[in-house]
Amino acid sequence: MMNNKEVYSVSEVTKYMKNMVHADCFLSNVSVEGEVSNLTYHKTGHIYFTLKDKGAALSAAMWSSRRNTGLTYPMKEGDKVVVRGAFDIYEPRGTYSIIANRIEKAGVGDLYQKFLELKAELEERGMFDEMYKQPIPKYANRIGVVTAPTGAAIQDVIRNARLQNPSVEIILYPALVQGEGAAQSVAKGIEALDRLGLDVMIVGRGGGSLEDLWAFNEEAVANAIFQAKTPIISAVGHETDTTIADFVADIRVATPTEGAKRACFSLEDVRDEFERIEMNLSRQMEYKLNNYHMRLEHLLSQYKSMSPDEKLKSIRLSMQSLYTRLQTGMEKKIQNLRREISVKAATIEERSPAKRLAGGYSYVTSKAGKKLSDASSVSVGDEISLYLSKGQLKATVTEVRE
Repeated sequence: MMNNKEVYSVSEVTKYMKNMVHADCFLSNVSVEGEVSNLTYHKTGHIYFTLKDKGAALSAAMWSSRRNTGLTYPMKEGDKVVVRGAFDIYEPRGTYSIIANRIEKAGVGDLYQKFLELKAELEERGMFDEMYKQPIPKYANRIGVVTAPTGAAIQDVIRNARLQNPSVEIILYPALVQGEGAAQSVAKGIEALDRLGLDVMIVGRGGGSLEDLWAFNEEAVANAIFQAKTPIISAVGHETDTTIADFVADIRVATPTEGAKRACFSLEDVRDEFERIEMNLSRQMEYKLNNYHMRLEHLLSQYKSMSPDEKLKSIRLSMQSLYTRLQTGMEKKIQNLRREISVKAATIEERSPAKRLAGGYSYVTSKAGKKLSDASSVSVGDEISLYLSKGQLKATVTEVRE
């Protein structure tokens, strides 16, 4: 039977280990080089990540109080860094980690470097070009999915697709999405579903580290997506994760859930579309009917205008109009003539001999009745006649003065 003095609680052992770590000068100020993965910038300001190499992985953190002075550059996934800090043990879980006082960039991680090199190569070959992108069909009835048969990704796709359209057909190719052989499994799944003549295909999985998502950064998967005749939606990881498959696919969405929503049409949207079409057709029919009605009325009006009665009526109206114009013109002409006559009569009256005689002048003629206007034309003793405004005088010339 074990002696009770030799048995310790988990807390006691963990506390002992923590004290040992704190007492070790080496572990209190050590620099560790590795590649960054599982990087999280927490809303509290703390930074959590994993520091790894080919043989091992180490949990790491930097508290927000050290971030402004201890982080020398904007660290990202795949970076190779040197972390200087002290080791600590988190007692509730019994896990150890390095708490960083300073993080410096040591270079790009090997895996991330491979990602950048393949991305540059495929981009140069034109595999990301928009000219090769196929449109995603608006009304897809048969949807293929290449992902793991178990896990949240396929469940999210099925659930969201059924919510939008319960009648949609979903065909799953169960593929390895992580680990050895995953890239070949995903590529085979794409090729197999492409032969079925589906409307659209979703290729993806949930989020993870660069290593977890690496199958979707392999050239085999990129080639399978590029050569597929079926439009492909890449739904790998979360918003911050980007893979080679995202660049080659026809469109990229943040998650498998978004992929299902993008691939599957909503029955409610279809009903709304039909209602809009019906309203547009009704408006167009009403417009055409009104247009035809107006044209019919115009033709009836033209027909009426061509009948004998309408022609006679039109002639009567024209004659009435001409008569009115003629009558108006004649009256105007008469009025003008009257004015002219009045003016001329006044002028004649002004120049008439009677008016001159009335003013004291007389009219003289010879005995023969010839008008006399020159004194030399008569002689002493000739008889002449004088016409006054009232009466006539007979006279004999007694003297002639020229």
